[in-house]
Amino acid sequence: MFEFQWLWALLLLPLPILVYFFAPAHKPRSAIMLPTLPTEGGVERRQHISLKVLAVLIWVLLVLAAARPVWYGEPIEVQPKHRDMMLVVDLSGSMAQEDMNSPSGYIDRLTAVKQVLSDFITKRKGDRLGLVLFADHAYLQTPLTLDRTAVLQQLNRAQLNMIGSQTAIGEGLGIATKTFIKSEAEQRVIVLLSDGSNTAGVIDPIEATSIAKENNVIIYTVGVGAGELEVKSFFGSRTVNTAQDLDEKTLTKIAEMTGGKYFRARDQKDLNQIYDTINQLQPVSNATQTWRPQTEWFTYPLALALFLSFILAVLRRQHG
Repeated sequence: MFEFQWLWALLLLPLPILVYFFAPAHKPRSAIMLPTLPTEGGVERRQHISLKVLAVLIWVLLVLAAARPVWYGEPIEVQPKHRDMMLVVDLSGSMAQEDMNSPSGYIDRLTAVKQVLSDFITKRKGDRLGLVLFADHAYLQTPLTLDRTAVLQQLNRAQLNMIGSQTAIGEGLGIATKTFIKSEAEQRVIVLLSDGSNTAGVIDPIEATSIAKENNVIIYTVGVGAGELEVKSFFGSRTVNTAQDLDEKTLTKIAEMTGGKYFRARDQKDLNQIYDTINQLQPVSNATQTWRPQTEWFTYPLALALFLSFILAVLRRQHG
């Protein structure tokens, strides 16, 4: 959108006309007629009119510049208060287990997590999100950012076995907590998702949780795995426990120590409900501020006016 910041300045546009009609008339000097010299009255008159038109154009441009024209871009919403939330995702080998029931059939755990987390990330408008992936060790995949698209892209690029096959839960919590040290957000949240127990890393999960608690971090933990599942084979069907490695006791303690909550996800529907619940427990802030980027355009008419003034000065000198 285009507008003039100082619209009242446009009232100065008719000023030259007022001066022309109401200012005292200039008394021309008596001309000396030399009949032997050729007259060029028509040429001089046209030049005189051209100089006037040029002077009027310069005046209009100066007034337009004084009115301060500004171009406004599209409105941008900014949340003055945001929440910092780290998503800590397990990439251990057991996440390849295809025991997560979905509308399209059984899918592996990581695929189910990606589908549900993608929707969760999209809804967290106004929060700074980050992503930590862990297996043999934990890695900060995406630092805290308001760019949800970047977090989604990094999540979708995550692949099994890219950082090992074990489960370093403690390191995942430690790396996530470290990102909050310089954070000024009043609310700091970690959502930890795992399907196993801590089998790797250099820090114990409970020790990492104590550090998180000291930094006022709330941790929500999600245990993934169908549990008892009926599997058909050549000799008939049998019941297997696909979540036998899941350490629910530790995950529950981690959540309780920080004022969070532990959730159990046995299928994709459970995952959806869990992240909906987290959205309710940690609602997105509705407080927003709107601003519009603006570009000052007064330099364009001003520069053109100065250029035309130079031309006018040259012409007046030549025909003065």
